[in-house]
Amino acid sequence: MSDFPIILHHFEQSPFSEKIRLIFGLKNLAWTSVRISRIMPRPDLMPLTGGYRRTPVLQIGADIYCDTQCIMRELERRFPEPGLLPRGYEGLAWASAMWTDRSFFQNTVNLVFGSLADQVPADFIADREQLRGAKFDVAAMKAAIPLMRDQYRAHLAWIDTQLCDEREWIAGDTPSLCDVNAYMNLWYVRTNLDQSDGMLAEFDHARAWAGRLRAIGHSQRSEMGSAEALDIATRATPQTEELSDPTDPNGRKPGDRVEVMPDDYGRIRVSGEIVALSAQQIAIRRNDPRAGEVVVHFPRAGFLVFPAA
Repeated sequence: MSDFPIILHHFEQSPFSEKIRLIFGLKNLAWTSVRISRIMPRPDLMPLTGGYRRTPVLQIGADIYCDTQCIMRELERRFPEPGLLPRGYEGLAWASAMWTDRSFFQNTVNLVFGSLADQVPADFIADREQLRGAKFDVAAMKAAIPLMRDQYRAHLAWIDTQLCDEREWIAGDTPSLCDVNAYMNLWYVRTNLDQSDGMLAEFDHARAWAGRLRAIGHSQRSEMGSAEALDIATRATPQTEELSDPTDPNGRKPGDRVEVMPDDYGRIRVSGEIVALSAQQIAIRRNDPRAGEVVVHFPRAGFLVFPAA
């Protein structure tokens, strides 16, 4: 479908990146890793995204995909087999991210950083405060550990309940986005906290399920520098085809200039001209002095679209 490599801009500790790395394993895709810093600046990535700074970002040539929702959708479109949408539950599979990436993840990140409070570097705290637009209060997170353990246990119990009929996967006979989305939080706790196995002790089904997902691996990975990835975009031409949405509730259309940003954190507006839009995605064309012409793709759920200032 493309002569360009599948490039993932990520860092190893990123739980959202682990979602995509796991999908590479499930689909047995060869991919190229560009390792970015956990904190800003990221001078070779920002020309590609227009300032969007959340992790990960997928690059295929001069097409740039932001947010795991958008990345998952594109990987499923380009590489439909094996499929990650359980038959009869396709909409719920996509919607499961609104649980796993928001309430479940916020509980998980508070538990992790509360437990590691004394070890969190000052520059990381400052970076995350800029990302959040609010105080990254590790002392408050530490004080709230008992509450976060309660919440984390409740989420684990939901997963365990879904698996209690001895099924191997959350929504069918094969792993799906439901599994990938939920597993991210267990992976994050296990990667960072020694007591993670103890938290799973009462949940036999969830513990076995997490082990099955962990065993899948990340498929064939190669490494690339960020400057080389930027050069690939500069030399390439975006492949996104124009797509109109005749029922867009605000009458938007290709050619309109807009600004797109997340609705929760990392609220940086990325400006461009609409190339394609639908109920689930919007793609905007940008021209950057370093990257040249790129098309940046965003999901619609969880993102806001404004007329360009």
